[in-house]
Amino acid sequence: MSQSYDYAIECRNLVHHYGQKKVLNDISFKIPKGRIVGLLGKNGAGKTTTINLLHSFLKPTSGECFLLGEPVQQLSNHSKTKIGMLLEGHIQYSYMTPPQLEKFYSAFYPKWQKDIFYYLLSKLDIRPTQKISQMSCGQRSQVALGLILAQSPELIVFDDYSLGLDPGYRRLFIEVIKEYMSSGEHTILLTSHVITDLEYLVDDVMFYLDGKVVLNQPLSTLKQNFHGYDFTCSKGVDDYFSTQPLVRIETVGQSSQIYGELSQAQAEYRLESLGFSKDILQSPLQPIALSLEDIFIAITGKY
Repeated sequence: MSQSYDYAIECRNLVHHYGQKKVLNDISFKIPKGRIVGLLGKNGAGKTTTINLLHSFLKPTSGECFLLGEPVQQLSNHSKTKIGMLLEGHIQYSYMTPPQLEKFYSAFYPKWQKDIFYYLLSKLDIRPTQKISQMSCGQRSQVALGLILAQSPELIVFDDYSLGLDPGYRRLFIEVIKEYMSSGEHTILLTSHVITDLEYLVDDVMFYLDGKVVLNQPLSTLKQNFHGYDFTCSKGVDDYFSTQPLVRIETVGQSSQIYGELSQAQAEYRLESLGFSKDILQSPLQPIALSLEDIFIAITGKY
């Protein structure tokens, strides 16, 4: 009997420590079925810790995680067959060849589709007798992707899928994932250091900063509402950041920028509230065209 659930992933009040260091600070979020969600943040923000909690490699200091409606620490065998995980490092059993891996994995998944695996394998310059240990990092990641998609899981979690992939393989990944998601029956949570790729792939974005969720919304909403403006003024501008609302001011050389979910009038008002009145500004604010990578840097900071 199929499990009824409202969200593919749900995390409630997650807190996690490594020794005395708090890595996650009261993280809560829900991921609806049928969405591709990009989990974004700098190194050390808590992304991989969250993935490891979802995989039950770690147990949170406090809080709960649910996958397909079940607590991650108590997943039924039935639910486990519907969840695919790709972690950093990508693949185990490196002494096997791809056909051996395919045969081994297929025994565990009732919806196994080997055609997907061999389709991705056909794009690689490898021999059928070549062991995983003899492949490049990019080749291993493609084999791992084939193993994940062949499972035909309802939920996939990718931790830095782009590790070792050149631009061509990354583009292939995006195309394959878009085709995979076309049925509307699957859900994906992923992380990547290649932010430019995510702009063409994800439905929603969630930003971590210092172990907290500072923004979680559809990418289309973010791109519509998040703006940047150049300005110069007659006095020095100190860097500034606020999460409520989300506003960042940075200065490089003689030019400063203000970013946030702000119209130009709101940006001018925020600058005035910080002591930068219109008579101090040396020119009107100039809108900046922002890519997702620009927004990522604006939210997380350059350094």
